[in-house]
Amino acid sequence: MKAARLGVIGLAAGIISGAALLAGGCANEQEKRGHELYTHYCSDCHGESGKQNEGFNWSSMPDPKPKDLSNKSEMSTFKDEDLFATISRDMLDTTEEGGDTIGDDDFAVPTMPTFKYTLSEDEVWAIVGHVRTLHGMKMEFNVAARKTSLEEGLKNAQTKFEQTKQAYEAAEKKASDEAERKSEQLKKDVDVDESAYAAEQAAMVQAKKEMDVAQVALTNFSTRPGKGVSVPRPDLTVKPAEAAKLIDRGKQLYENKYGCNGCHNLAGEGGKIGPALDRAGFRLNATWIYRWLKNPQAMDSHTRMPALGLNDADAKAVTIYVSTLRAPKEEPSTVKPVEKP
Repeated sequence: MKAARLGVIGLAAGIISGAALLAGGCANEQEKRGHELYTHYCSDCHGESGKQNEGFNWSSMPDPKPKDLSNKSEMSTFKDEDLFATISRDMLDTTEEGGDTIGDDDFAVPTMPTFKYTLSEDEVWAIVGHVRTLHGMKMEFNVAARKTSLEEGLKNAQTKFEQTKQAYEAAEKKASDEAERKSEQLKKDVDVDESAYAAEQAAMVQAKKEMDVAQVALTNFSTRPGKGVSVPRPDLTVKPAEAAKLIDRGKQLYENKYGCNGCHNLAGEGGKIGPALDRAGFRLNATWIYRWLKNPQAMDSHTRMPALGLNDADAKAVTIYVSTLRAPKEEPSTVKPVEKP
């Protein structure tokens, strides 16, 4: 009996040890993925270790410069959820007149791009976890519990939809049966009273919307939002009277909302991660520019440029502006050889 008990204890210890190794392996994989994603998307501006002026693009960027992610005294004041919200926010137009209303708690730095439309939620959390290591902390947010919550949310939404669907079908059948009964009594056709099941129908439609939202949330947790999404050919027609205004709007968005100058250079000013755009109007087709702005990953899955969530109007305005960038080609300097006396 003693040997049997020892065997059971040994088996239990083995199971616990195996579970711990599995959990540790998952954690290590998440840490590895966070480091890889940070290196690919963040290190050019923030630096490999998060220190200011470490990333090769840091000094070229417009102010305000990227935050020092290695500064524990400052970074510890932010919750994990704050870091997540910063990385996956919607971009705000910081133009003083005519821009978006920006609250005290809103992070509105155009040159810090959003990754909401590029990375899955799980990937963003992996980056948050890696950023925490840059200032000697560990992420406390429970990502596994978040996924479980989304799964349960979808399951509950599906159940609610099925219940409302059954209620709607029962009410519709009751109304149809009532109309048929009246038809037999009156010896003439009687229309079905649709108002008799209008409430059930509205409840079903609402439940369907909630189920769709829950499905998207769960899908986006592990799948990149723009994956496999092609951008249809846009209508870039511009009336001559509206051209100047649209170009100005595009420039405003380029600088003050989507922070394109944080990565792209114009006339010697701006970042150097992406190509200089001085002659983009000569080099790039307008339709290509529009599609690239809307979903870069659909055209190049390895690009570091994120999808910034441009709506159609903003994408058109920025496209038209970039199409006007046609600086003259610089002639190579020629040095006249010094003649020997």
